[in-house]
Amino acid sequence: MIYLKLIPNIYVKSIEDIPYQKLKNSNIKCLIFDLDNTLALLEEKACPERVQKLICQLKKDFQVFIITNSPLRRANPYQKCLDIEVISMAMKPLTRGLKKIKGKYHFEKDEMVMIGDQLMTDILSGIRFGIQTILVDPIGVKDLKITKLNRIIENKLIRKYGKANLLERGKYYE
Repeated sequence: MIYLKLIPNIYVKSIEDIPYQKLKNSNIKCLIFDLDNTLALLEEKACPERVQKLICQLKKDFQVFIITNSPLRRANPYQKCLDIEVISMAMKPLTRGLKKIKGKYHFEKDEMVMIGDQLMTDILSGIRFGIQTILVDPIGVKDLKITKLNRIIENKLIRKYGKANLLERGKYYE
């Protein structure tokens, strides 16, 4: 059943709740974050201080990237502020951004993890590429029009997953 393919490996409330030490201990070397509603609110033009601090700390143990469906003008301030590679216009759930990072930096798939707030884009791209995935709750309620459609589908899936005891909003697991 295709629905079972969208279950993330880990589900936590926010990027601050991710078990980074556990990831490091399991040989994860590459953290790939979604931008909108994962790291920052859609309307934020500058990188939030909490994200700057977290990414600075994570860069001591991991290589950190952003893959976003947003255009470069949206992602560029984050790339400059965080001093990390950003792949914009990635068209997730396509996997080309993940392939680019793997090829350029010579990661093995079991060393990579995709982190995002959407099942239909972030989690699906990671699963399709064959890497671990971490779902976080969206930090804001404002979404792009296409994302609103994805959220309708996502909410139906999550209800179906909840009935099967596979994934339930607000019921976090590692």
